[in-house]
Amino acid sequence: MPANNLPAPAVRAPRLQVLVNGSTAPHPIMAEIVSNNHYAADRFRVTLALNGGPAAPWANATDLAVEIQLSLDAGATWTSLLQGKVDTVDLAPLAGTVRLFGRDRTADLIEALTRETFANQTASDIALQLAARHNLAADVTPTTTLVGRYWQLEHDRTTLDQFSTATNEWDLLVALAQAEGYDVWIEAATLYFHPVAQQADAATVLRTVRTPDGPANVTDLRLERALALAQTIEVTVKSWNAREQTAFVQTATNSPSASGNVAKRYVVVVPNLAPDAALKLAEQKLAALTRQELTLSADIPGELSLRPRMPLQLVGTNSTFDQIYWIEEIVRRLDFQSGFTQRIRASSVSTTPL
Repeated sequence: MPANNLPAPAVRAPRLQVLVNGSTAPHPIMAEIVSNNHYAADRFRVTLALNGGPAAPWANATDLAVEIQLSLDAGATWTSLLQGKVDTVDLAPLAGTVRLFGRDRTADLIEALTRETFANQTASDIALQLAARHNLAADVTPTTTLVGRYWQLEHDRTTLDQFSTATNEWDLLVALAQAEGYDVWIEAATLYFHPVAQQADAATVLRTVRTPDGPANVTDLRLERALALAQTIEVTVKSWNAREQTAFVQTATNSPSASGNVAKRYVVVVPNLAPDAALKLAEQKLAALTRQELTLSADIPGELSLRPRMPLQLVGTNSTFDQIYWIEEIVRRLDFQSGFTQRIRASSVSTTPL
């Protein structure tokens, strides 16, 4: 499997640029960006110095769009890491600072309620329509199943719960993605809707020690193993099909040959699923559980290329932990005191018994 190397932190000049409503904000002091793989909005906080400037524009602001850009070179080649809107303005006039807290453009869909039917449309059709509604570009892998067929009903299914009357557009997209075995996220001004990655084609290498392939590139490392998940796991989905007037059970396990009481069992009850949809849900729940058996948290020098959903390969511990991980969260922070730092949380699937 090919591997990527993190760029060597040779001579760097990290710089921060914050755009507010399209204009460069003066005197940025700090920015922190939390990017995640949890069907949730990315978050940010930014600190700006007032430098004797008026506080009134910030106090009276009602709609602030923010873009955070970082550069690692003196030539100021800017990389955009987040576009979003401010949720909270925190003024400290005596200290001469203003802090901005907010979320990326996922928040636009989270705050948009919907009761629409989206009649005779596929999940990818709906993703394209909602992206256009919020002026987002769309990178979408087409699907073919009409959404009502997920539940084997002959009417439209538009919400997460058959007894609810409204949901928000983001939760609707997440439900559709999960029904298809897809992932959905927003990066910058693009909505992505694609099948969940099943294998790593090229993993970035994290080295705890120098190897023939390169020097150590991790400044701190924490490794965890969830013992409750380090065994045979069995996930069962139970459903009652209203159309067929019958109940059925679908089960997925990470060790089909295991017998009887050895397995740790989880049961999920969801109404009106088709049998194949119930099996897909059981497999998704199983994958989500087993991925949390091994996790890592690593501090590395700040860089601009890694994103959630990318693979990492850990080497150098000479243990079960030396394997492929998937990035779940990245926290990047740039300030004048500590420089440009980065923490990564990632999870993996282990097949090695205790």
